[in-house]
Amino acid sequence: MDASLHELRDRLGGLPSPEEAGFVWRDIWHLEAHHSTALEGNTLVIREVEALLDQGRAVGSKPLKEYMEVKGYGDAASWVYEQAHYGIQPTPTTVVTLTEVRQIHATLMEPVWQVAPHPDATGREGPGSFREHDIHPFAGGMVPPSWPLVPARMQDWIDSANDIGARLAHASDPLPEVLARVHNDFEQVHPFIDGNGRTGRLVLNLILVRLGYPPIVVMKRQRDVYLSAMQRADDGDPGLLGEVLARAMLDNLNRFILPNVAGPARLVPIAALVDEQFSATALRQAAQRGRLEAFQGPDGVWRSSRKAVQEYARTKGQRRPKGDR
Repeated sequence: MDASLHELRDRLGGLPSPEEAGFVWRDIWHLEAHHSTALEGNTLVIREVEALLDQGRAVGSKPLKEYMEVKGYGDAASWVYEQAHYGIQPTPTTVVTLTEVRQIHATLMEPVWQVAPHPDATGREGPGSFREHDIHPFAGGMVPPSWPLVPARMQDWIDSANDIGARLAHASDPLPEVLARVHNDFEQVHPFIDGNGRTGRLVLNLILVRLGYPPIVVMKRQRDVYLSAMQRADDGDPGLLGEVLARAMLDNLNRFILPNVAGPARLVPIAALVDEQFSATALRQAAQRGRLEAFQGPDGVWRSSRKAVQEYARTKGQRRPKGDR
């Protein structure tokens, strides 16, 4: 799997910029904001997330805190993608800075902090500031460092994370294992009083996009295996966590590769054919109604081609001959 990740990234020649493939980035932006907050208990569905991020509308009747959690995550993810493309250029010794980590947390938490600040936070523990409380042991028994040690431990983490370029360049460790250790080490420090899981996933994505890999989205249905993998990593075994992250990366890498390297007649998953005109849901419904030439494989995934979508767009709205579906 490690070789596949490198090979697919190299075939892509680096990720397209948000200007070059805005609809792809927007799709991942929606998915990431939805699933990463859902891992922490947020109940907004994807339709509500899309309306909030695209139109600023709070659709539904969920608690205000939940809308602010998604808004904060959407703002932070947007900042991460822009910073990864247009911020500092990565070097063998610098792929992320402590200032960026604190900015991500501040952007993520400021909206929700306005309506539901952490009840135990002091005036020095707001968004972007390190905790001044000790954290209870995790479910698996791991105890985060005492709060006075957090600044030093975070500097150690920054130094280790910035060594990722050298480790990958020398192929001393498989990519999934490197990512698992970087991610788990951050969560073990737990530098903030709240929002550490979301911040950690965003920081990992900043590193990945900056290095030319796609962002990782851990789906909410993977919550149990993800948390179990984190506990195993706490005990020194990063294998399962590396597998979870690598598979999530491959899923998103295919979102970039298939639209960019597939020929117009090649069958690809419908998710890879989403554009400004058609969402994945619209294409899937068109396929199910027989309006879009598409095929559903034994894995349940609908596949079509760019050429078929162009033909569907050309004929959409035209009356079909009697007897056609």
